[in-house]
Amino acid sequence: MKKSRILSIIAVALMLMIVFAGCTQETTEADFDFDKDITVVARDAASGTRGAFHEIMDIIVKENNTEVDKLVVGALEFDGTDKVVTAVEGDKYGIGYISLGSVSERIKALAVDGAEPSVENVKSGAYSVSRPFLLVTKGTENELIKDFLKFTESVEGQAITNEMNFIGVADSPEEYTASGMSGTIKVAGSTSVAPLMEKLQEAYNELNPDVTFETQAQGSSQGIKAAIDGSYDIGMASRELKDEEAEELNRYVLAIDGIAVIVNNENPISDLAADDITNIYIGEITKWNAVK
Repeated sequence: MKKSRILSIIAVALMLMIVFAGCTQETTEADFDFDKDITVVARDAASGTRGAFHEIMDIIVKENNTEVDKLVVGALEFDGTDKVVTAVEGDKYGIGYISLGSVSERIKALAVDGAEPSVENVKSGAYSVSRPFLLVTKGTENELIKDFLKFTESVEGQAITNEMNFIGVADSPEEYTASGMSGTIKVAGSTSVAPLMEKLQEAYNELNPDVTFETQAQGSSQGIKAAIDGSYDIGMASRELKDEEAEELNRYVLAIDGIAVIVNNENPISDLAADDITNIYIGEITKWNAVK
């Protein structure tokens, strides 16, 4: 009898847990007003992430042989990855995009056309929203620059790349041996590439402590321009080079990166069609009820 009573209590407890779990889910849905306008968050015009994302998602279109960015009027534009994360984190109805390697618990990364934004899905092509991370130089690099570039492609450099949820591209990386060189390497460019570059610089410095890095991260366009005009040794870019840029620069693929579409953690949506994302960013879809 006593045992039967205990089992009954356990059964009731389990039922209550299921009910409360259901209520929590319903409350989450109820708390999110799908009739609200979508807050569209984008990167600034100098951003390589913006250039790549807008091209992939057909936000940039050709009109009369001229490329036109159809980003909706009124979109919030920010000049750094963390500012995009902060904006979406603080707005229940916001949507933005950032490097896959910058995704954190502060926001939620959405699946696109049913494919989760993961390294495995980027590698397989299931998640198609991806772009290269580039390092660019001009002319013949000095021995110090060559040595650092060699490190980024080494076993050690590729391990750092992969640990940060980017995809290393070196076919047959070799072990790196410290060169003992000294000098200064000036690097400028993409805020998306900068966190990976910082880790690579730290690891390189442990092996070559007499090398100093001077780094500025203000966008891919800045890095490309700085490499072309010679004010910096290496430019970082998170988009492909334009034809006129490619003619003047040496191009090295540092990694492949997915671009994650992000929403606020309180948004119950977990998957969006690529077409819906495009329509949100060009202003054809303005409310969350259109993609519910």
